[in-house]
This record gives sequence, structure tokens and C-alpha cells, in this order.
Amino acid sequence: MATKRLWRWRGIDAHGAPCQGMLWQASRLEVLHDLQQQRVMPLAVRRCAVKLNLWHPRYSSETIRQLATLLQAGLPLADGLSLLAQQQPHPQWQALLESLGRELAQGVAFTTALAQWPQAFPPLYLAMISTGELTGKLDICCQQLANQQQEQQRLAGKVKKALRYPLIVLALALLVVLGMLYFVLPEFTAIYQTFSTPLPLLTRMVVAAGDMLSRGWPLLLALFLSPLLLNQLVQRRSDWLLRRQRLLNALPLIGPLIGGQQLSLIFTILALTQSAGISFLQGLQSVEATLSCPLWRQRLAQARTLIAQGEPIWQALSRCGGFTPLCLQLIRTGESAGALDQMLENLAHHHREQTHQRADSLAAHLEPIMLVITGSLVGILVVAMYLPVFHLGDAIGGAGG
Repeated sequence: MATKRLWRWRGIDAHGAPCQGMLWQASRLEVLHDLQQQRVMPLAVRRCAVKLNLWHPRYSSETIRQLATLLQAGLPLADGLSLLAQQQPHPQWQALLESLGRELAQGVAFTTALAQWPQAFPPLYLAMISTGELTGKLDICCQQLANQQQEQQRLAGKVKKALRYPLIVLALALLVVLGMLYFVLPEFTAIYQTFSTPLPLLTRMVVAAGDMLSRGWPLLLALFLSPLLLNQLVQRRSDWLLRRQRLLNALPLIGPLIGGQQLSLIFTILALTQSAGISFLQGLQSVEATLSCPLWRQRLAQARTLIAQGEPIWQALSRCGGFTPLCLQLIRTGESAGALDQMLENLAHHHREQTHQRADSLAAHLEPIMLVITGSLVGILVVAMYLPVFHLGDAIGGAGG
């Protein structure tokens, strides 16, 4: 199937009134064909840039949540999509919802229509909505899916905030230090030199550091840019991505936090798909397609292969690694007792709460450390600048005598 592009059009409708809008189609000819079917005489058709940030999961989950609300209110699916399109503030999404409505009007299944938009609706959405269509519980499946997505986005945001906090504080501290070295310290040094008084050792060391930084700014810039360039290189190599993930998992505080978030996401999706009646293998496939971590995708692909070969679920998960003994024990119990969906829900709740606690703990541990580092850097610079004042007093007193 050809890739759909976003087009903006202007024209005149059947009543002679000017109108405009946006369409998703593969070519200009198909846009003109759609407009002809709508009895619109086109005046201008041009390509539009697609805003990639609008494919963020929060837009998809919010759309599904609103759709679930309309379905629960008794509105037909096609009417619900039409109403959502009218209320949609983003033209890109408005055109997408209108496209889905046209597909439904042509007799296409909702799941099939959504499958044409993998950038907006990942496999988990397709699996849940397909189950809802087959069971006649589309509103319930959409609501469960929206709740799961919202909870995972909230948890992911908290983890990112906990990991970004020390980097932001260190960056601000570094900017303050560089500003004092480049702008403040040279002024103080010039004043002190007019008295021909030797500077204290600490001040001389700080001045030397400032001179070195001013002369070596290309090296400093390269040091700032090197992590970004290294990250771009790592993104292109799957084996490097796996090594980076293993390194992150081995870090204290940060490793358990990242691992807990991944386990929470895995068990939440598996619990959701199991409760909807989706097979465990298909649920694993949905998780694998949802995860961005290459290490966990590799583990789940291995587990899926072992389960397909007839191994028990708990044993396959234990062989692929990454799952705690508690996870394996509860899954084994649930598999034996026929209550796997409940055990998966318990594990999802456990890891979700544990990740929240670890994020709070990381912030609590790092905050005093960051304050000490920042205070020490700024304090050393302030002492280095004002320490010569005492020597200047002696020098002025000696000159007056």
C-alpha cells in the first residue's frame, strides 16, 4: 500500500460556497478523486508537512478515550469518529479521523482502517480493538486501552523526570561556573593586578583554569557535543544499543528504576490482553512491538519462540532472563491455577508501585548530592574571588605606612 501524505485543499462546494480542508492520500490524483466524490470543485491542492510530534502516544490514547466515552453513551462508531473529527484541534488528526470515517462508510473493519496508521496506532491498539469488535465490547476495550496508556505515560513521565533532574542541575551549575570564569573573574583579576600584589594560590589556580578554558573552547565544545554524536552512532548499531542497555541496567539506582518501568509496562499490557481474551503469544507480540528497549524486545522474542515450541510460560520467561523470582513464581502459580490474568495484573500493580517509589527515592537521594556539588563549585569560585581582598587590605595598609 502506498504511503499516505497530508494534503491541504481549497475549493468550492456544490452550493457555490468556498471551502477548504485537509486530506490523507497517496497522490494528488486520489485527492482530486475524493474531492470529486464530495462534489467539491478544487481550486488548489498542495502537500503539507507532517508534524511528527503529533504522533505522540498521548494523542492516540486521548482519542481512544474520547471514542470510548462516545460509544458508552450509545453513539455509533462512525458518528463518534465524525464528532471527534469536528472537535479535533489539530488538522493532521482531524484529517486522519475523517479518513477512518470514510473507510468505515465503505465497509472496512475498524481494525483494518487503524492498521493503515502504524505511526499513530501500534499493534496493541489493533489487538485490543479487534477483540472489541469480535466480542461486541468495543467501548470497554477502548476504555481499558486508554486507561492503560494513560497510566504508562504517567509512569514513564515520572521516570524521565527523575533521570533528567540531576542532568539539568549539573548543566545549570556548569553554566554558572563558566559564566563566573569568563565574565566575573577576569574583572576581579584586573583590579587585583593594579595593586601589584601576588594572588593567593586558590585564586591563581582558578584563574589558570579560566584561561585554559578560554583558550580551549573548541575542545570544550567538542566535549559537549560528543555525547550527542555518540548517541547517534549507537542508535545505528543494534549491538551497541544492547550494550548500552545492559550498562544502564547495571547502574545503581538508575538500573532498577529503568528495569521496573519495563516490567510494569510488560505486565500491564499482558494483563490487559489476557483479560480481553487475546492469546498469550499474541499479547507478547503486542508487548514486543510496543517496547522501545532493544534488550527487552530480544528477551521477549526468545520467550515467544520457546512458548510456541511448547514450553511453560514461566519456564520460557526464566530462560530469557530479566524477570525476578517473584515474577516467575506468580506466573507459574497463575498458569497452574488458571488465573494467569489476575497474576499478571498483580505483577503490573506491584512493579508500577515499586517504580513510583524508586523514582521518588532517586530524586530524594540525588537532590542533596546535587546541592552539595553546586554549592561547592560556586563556593570555591566565590572564595577564590574574594580571598585576595584580605591581601589587598594588607598591601594598602603597608603602602600607607
